[in-house]
Amino acid sequence: MAFGSFNHHRQKESMADINVTPMVDVMLVLLVIFILSAPMFTNAVQLELPKAQAKAVQQEAETVTLAIDAAGTVYWNNDALQAGELEQRLAEAAALPQQPDLQLRADKDTRYEVVAQVMAAAQSHGLTRLGFVTDPKEKK
Repeated sequence: MAFGSFNHHRQKESMADINVTPMVDVMLVLLVIFILSAPMFTNAVQLELPKAQAKAVQQEAETVTLAIDAAGTVYWNNDALQAGELEQRLAEAAALPQQPDLQLRADKDTRYEVVAQVMAAAQSHGLTRLGFVTDPKEKK
């Protein structure tokens, strides 16, 4: 295909090919700029940390299971509690050096009011590590 010719009597045709050379040049320049500037974007502080021979002490938090049945009875690790016992047990748990993990298991027919009261009691004593235990959904 000739882009120009010396024959002036010929009808001029429009060029249908795209010249991709300038686009490739621009892309290569951008690639080089990003490769050179990428190390400047890391803001990590280089530290040389001291070496120690002591092993880290792993203290596992105690896990307390709070269960609530459909009638609204609260169980502390499978022991049924009376009306004022929950507050006393939560206060004892809050006094421990390491906060226990509270796992709340509630029957699906339990009134929301009972669950909310247990959560509020735990929060009022400063216990914040509360999780809900559910059964996994069965695949059909």
